[in-house]
Amino acid sequence: MLPATLSRFRPATWLALGLIGLASAPAWSAQTACVFDIIGTTGPAYSAAKDFVLAMQKLNMGVDIELKAYTDERVAAEDFRSGQCDAMAVTSFRSKPYNLVAATVDAIGATTMERNGKIDMEASYEILRKAIEVFASPGASKLMVQDKYEVAGIVPMGAAYPIVNDRKINSVEAAAGKRIAAFDVDKVQNMAITRIGAQPIPADITNFASKFNNGLVDVIFAPALAYKPLELYKGIGTKGAISRMPITFLTYQIIINKNKFPAGTGLKARQYWLGQFETTMGMIRKAEAELPAKVWMEIPSADLVRYIQMLRDGRVEIAEVGLYDKRALKVLKRIRCDMKPNDSECTSSAEIEWPDKPKAAPAIN
Repeated sequence: MLPATLSRFRPATWLALGLIGLASAPAWSAQTACVFDIIGTTGPAYSAAKDFVLAMQKLNMGVDIELKAYTDERVAAEDFRSGQCDAMAVTSFRSKPYNLVAATVDAIGATTMERNGKIDMEASYEILRKAIEVFASPGASKLMVQDKYEVAGIVPMGAAYPIVNDRKINSVEAAAGKRIAAFDVDKVQNMAITRIGAQPIPADITNFASKFNNGLVDVIFAPALAYKPLELYKGIGTKGAISRMPITFLTYQIIINKNKFPAGTGLKARQYWLGQFETTMGMIRKAEAELPAKVWMEIPSADLVRYIQMLRDGRVEIAEVGLYDKRALKVLKRIRCDMKPNDSECTSSAEIEWPDKPKAAPAIN
């Protein structure tokens, strides 16, 4: 039996109220995503984005994304910033202002694992996978939101190797005074390069390869996926090489304006991209395997250990000036120490305990 006040409403009235309720529910219009792919609509990033759009449509959440391809990352990021796109897919260099936690996954040396005097690439990629898994979990959702922006995916791009135009640049000491391409959007690169006494030369993702190929810089950092499409073999020539000492493991990140998407979209998207990790790694492993054997330059095991310590010290210094997120570095260290508990770093509190106040950032010319 309905209460008296409710029994007075006729069926037609109930229907009208129901229609009003439906009308007041949020109606999500199609969203637009700016997708950076240096190759354009035929490139792997854009292709992966198309698969993502289809996967999100199948969830029936009200997500129906229209993709816009960009071969200039700066323009893609600017269009997102100005509100012309509701989402963007870019490298972490451009996603950093929207979420420093996620971008810190790319911190120098933070996912690099050394075993028995060599870089253990599979273990290094596993550190990265575990980090992405942590940040794709529901428990990390608050960390993935910054103001109205949310991380909607972290995707591996591969190890960033030092690529030199002369094999004589075979150590940190030999790099002193050399010209190294530094993306002008990323202050970390300037800090890291000046720290070893080299010259940072302003560049961006659209021109760093041409500067290397044309002899305007001596060193760049790039993943194996870039070797063929950016024709890096031209800059390597007969004297250059690729050093088997990855400085970082790069990621591609998806950022959304969460006000333009239904609640829960960010988490679903992060979990989708986590599920694509091995597929993406297949492309990365293939690209690394196809690099000509003659271009590799091995690093002595004693130097590897020393370089990893240098990267660790640099990471702490960079975090102390606010360019890396300390919470993310703590997560990454715990993953490393879970995988290699006997490493000397695991007896130290570095990257677990931090000073109360950050130091002032050094002046960068």
